[in-house]
Amino acid sequence: MTSPAPRGRRNVRKQSGRRRFPMRYLLPSLLLVALLAMLMLRGYVHSEVLADHRVRPPAATDRVPDQILDGGPVIDARNTIGPARSLSIPGHRIVLTFDDGPDPVWTPKVLDELKKHHAHGVFFVTGTMASRYPELVRRMVDEGHEVGLHTFDHPDLSYRSHSRIDWELSQNQLALAGAAGIRTSLFRPPYSSFADAMDNKSWPVTRYVGSRGYLTVVNNTDSEDWERPGVPAIIERATPKGGRGAVILMHDSGGNRSQTVAALARFLPRMQQRGYEFTNLTTALDAPSAHTPVTGFALWKGKAFVYAVGLSENVTGVLVAGLAVIGVLVLVRFGLMLLLSFLHARKVRRRHFGRGPERARPVSVIVPAYNERECIANTVRSLVASDHPVEIIVIDDGSTDGTAGIVEAMRLPQVRVIRQRNAGKPAALNNGIAHARHDIVVMMDGDTVFEPATVRELVQPFADPRVGAVAGNAKVGNRDSLIGAWQHIEYVMGFNLDRRMYDILRCMPTIPGAVGAFRREALDRIGGMSEDTLAEDTDVTMALHRDGWQVVYAENARAWTEAPETVQQLWSQRYRWSYGTMQAIWKHRRAVVERGPSGRFGRVGLPFVALFMVVAPLLAPLIDVFLLYGLVFGPTRKTVLAWLGVLAVQGICAAYAFRLDRERMTHLISLPLQQILYRQLMYVVLLQSWITALTGGRLRWQKLRRTGVVEAPGVTPGRRRSNDRRPVA
Repeated sequence: MTSPAPRGRRNVRKQSGRRRFPMRYLLPSLLLVALLAMLMLRGYVHSEVLADHRVRPPAATDRVPDQILDGGPVIDARNTIGPARSLSIPGHRIVLTFDDGPDPVWTPKVLDELKKHHAHGVFFVTGTMASRYPELVRRMVDEGHEVGLHTFDHPDLSYRSHSRIDWELSQNQLALAGAAGIRTSLFRPPYSSFADAMDNKSWPVTRYVGSRGYLTVVNNTDSEDWERPGVPAIIERATPKGGRGAVILMHDSGGNRSQTVAALARFLPRMQQRGYEFTNLTTALDAPSAHTPVTGFALWKGKAFVYAVGLSENVTGVLVAGLAVIGVLVLVRFGLMLLLSFLHARKVRRRHFGRGPERARPVSVIVPAYNERECIANTVRSLVASDHPVEIIVIDDGSTDGTAGIVEAMRLPQVRVIRQRNAGKPAALNNGIAHARHDIVVMMDGDTVFEPATVRELVQPFADPRVGAVAGNAKVGNRDSLIGAWQHIEYVMGFNLDRRMYDILRCMPTIPGAVGAFRREALDRIGGMSEDTLAEDTDVTMALHRDGWQVVYAENARAWTEAPETVQQLWSQRYRWSYGTMQAIWKHRRAVVERGPSGRFGRVGLPFVALFMVVAPLLAPLIDVFLLYGLVFGPTRKTVLAWLGVLAVQGICAAYAFRLDRERMTHLISLPLQQILYRQLMYVVLLQSWITALTGGRLRWQKLRRTGVVEAPGVTPGRRRSNDRRPVA
C-alpha cells in the first residue's frame, strides 16, 4: 500500500495548472490509432473506401472528332493546341494487353506463358492491386513487358472531376514507383472499348488525360475472355483478320482466368507461326519506351506507400487470425463454463452432498485494514453477527485516518486490534496469521461485509483433510450505478461461473481477497502470504496447488464488497489485478515442467489462467473493431448478425450465471453496453499491464476511496454518512 502524497506535493500539482496526458492513455491510444489507420489503408487498397462502381450508359458522339471514331486504338491527345491523333498498330504486330491486375494467382501464369513463347505485352494495372502485389509488377518490368495505368480503384472517370482524375493517376503512379521504381505514360480508362465507342462523356476525359502527358490505349480486338466463353472462342475472337496489327484486350485478374491462360498457350505459338510478333506498344509504334525511372523523394514515397500497404495487409491478416482465435476461445470458454458450472451445481446441491462431518470449532478471521474508517465498522459488525464462532483480528497497517481507533471504540470482546507500521497487505495478513489462535484462517478485505452464514459455509469444506483453501462468493454491494452494474455482471458471470468451472477442473486460480479461508498448516507449508507479486491471493492459491492441496469453491459463502465507483478507481484496481496475475503466472512458470501436483497445475491450471484471463481479454476488443469495420466497409448485415450472435451467447451464459446465483435478471439490460464500453476499458488496462511487464516497470499498491455504503443482508445496519458518496465519473 502507498501512503498519501505529501500535502506540499499535492499543492505543487494543483498550482502547476498543467495536466499531462497520462501514459496509460497515450500508449493504448496510439496503438488504437495505428490499428484504425491500418484498417483504413486496407479498406482503401481493397476499394472499400472511396470506391464508386457506377458505369455511365452510352451517350451521343457528335462532339468526338471523326478521326478518333474511325481511327486506331491508340489516342495521342498530348498536344493541347493541335488536334488529337489516332494511331494504329502496323501489320503482323500484336500488342497483347491485360487489364485489372496484377492477380496473385493468374498473373504469374500469364507471365509464364509469355516467357515460354518469348512474347511481350502491356499490363494495365490498378493501383489497388499493384500496391498489394508489388513483386508481380517488378517481374513484369524485369521480363521486358510494359506497364500502363488503369486508375487506382477502377472508377468510371466520366463521373469524376479533374482533381479526382489527377488523384487516380497520381496514386496509380505512386504504386508503380513503390513497386518497380518507374513511371509510365500509358493509360487505359476503365470500362473502355473500341475507339468508335468514344462519346461526349468519355472524350473530354481522354482529352484531359492526354493533357497530363498520357497516351490513351483502348483496343480494336476484344477476346471477351471475361465472359469465359471457352478456349476456342477466346482464340477466335482474339485473332486479327487479314494480317492486320491489333491491340488485343485480355484480363489477368477479376475472376477465374484459367481459360485465358489456356488460350494463350495455344494462341501464342499459332500466331507466331503465321508471322506475327508479340511486342510492347511503344515497340510496335517505333516510339520511345513508356517507362521512366523514378528517383529521389518520389521513389522513397512510393516505397513507403507500398510498405505501408503490405504492413496493413499483414496486420489485417493477423487481426483476422486473432479474431478467429478469440471466437474459438469465447465459444470454448462459454461452453466449458455452462457445462462444468451445471455439473458443479448439480454436484454441490445434492441433498446429501458433503465433504465430511460439519465443523463447529472456532476459526480466526483476519481483516487487514489501511485507512478504512468508512467501512471498518460495518465489516466488524457483520463478523460479530456470524452464526459460527469466530476470533476477529483487525490488522491496522499504519492507517492515518483512525481506523484502529474506530474498532477499539466498539469494545467487542471477540475483536482484537493489532497495529503495525505500513508494510502492505501481505505483511498485514502474515502478522494476522501469526496472532491467530485457530487452525482455520478466514481472510477478508476491510471494505467487505459477510452474511451471518458466510463463515460457516466457508469452513465446512475443511472437513475433507485434502482441502487447503476455500474460495467464497464475492458479490458487488453497490450495484446501483452503471459502473457498479457492469461489475455486478462481471462478478456473477465472469468470476463465479469461472470458479465453478475451475473447481471441477481442480485448478482454481484465485482465492478472492474479499472472502477466502485457508488451512493454517497449508499456509505454513508454503511460507505464508508472499510479497513477490501484487496479486498475493492468486500467488498463494497457485502455491497451494503446487504443494498438493485442493482448492474448492463455496457458492453460499457470500461476501458483499464495495466495487470502485469511478473509472479512475476501477482502472487502478484492475491494473493491479491484471499486472499481479501476470507476475503470479511468471513466478510459477516452472510448474509446467514439474511432476506431481505441481506439474498437473502447471499443465492444466496455468494455461487456463493465461489463456482466459490474459490472452482472451486482450484479443476480445477485436470483435468490436471488426464490428466497426464491417459497419463502415461492409458486409454490414453479416457483421451485425455475427456480433449479435456473440452477444447472444454471452447473454445466455450471463442469464444462467444469474439463475445459479439467484440474482435478478434486470441488471442484464446493460449487458450490450457493457460489452461495447467496459470491454474496451479492460482491454486498455490489460494492455498497459503488458507494457509495464515487458518494459520492466514496477507498480505499487494503490488505495481506493471507499464510502462504506455496503451492508450484508441480515446484518443490523450501522450509522452511515449519506454525503460520503460521489457520483460516478
